[in-house]
Amino acid sequence: MDKATAAWGELPDWVAELAQATDQFGQKKVAELLGYSSTLVSQVLNAKYGGDMLGVEQRVRGALMGLMVECPVLGDIDRNRCLQEQQEPFRATSAFRAQIYHACRNGCPNARPKGGN
Repeated sequence: MDKATAAWGELPDWVAELAQATDQFGQKKVAELLGYSSTLVSQVLNAKYGGDMLGVEQRVRGALMGLMVECPVLGDIDRNRCLQEQQEPFRATSAFRAQIYHACRNGCPNARPKGGN
């Protein structure tokens, strides 16, 4: 928390949540939970991450802060899972996976632009 406060000044709520989680559970564990590397988490906490910060924020809000979204296939899911599902490749061997894949790419309001987190 101290490093994040020093780097960010006034912490956005999601960065504060990320910092508290890393203090409590460790950076590696939190990174795994978010689906990111420990290095990325460190860069975010130190205000040095130059990538898709909105994507990181959304994952933190979903995984650590309980942000829920309505998935047209799965129903209510946390935002983190939503983002993970969007990154899954098409699988013709599973009708369920194919349904999710197409829903994520055909007008779902929760979809992130291609290449987003």
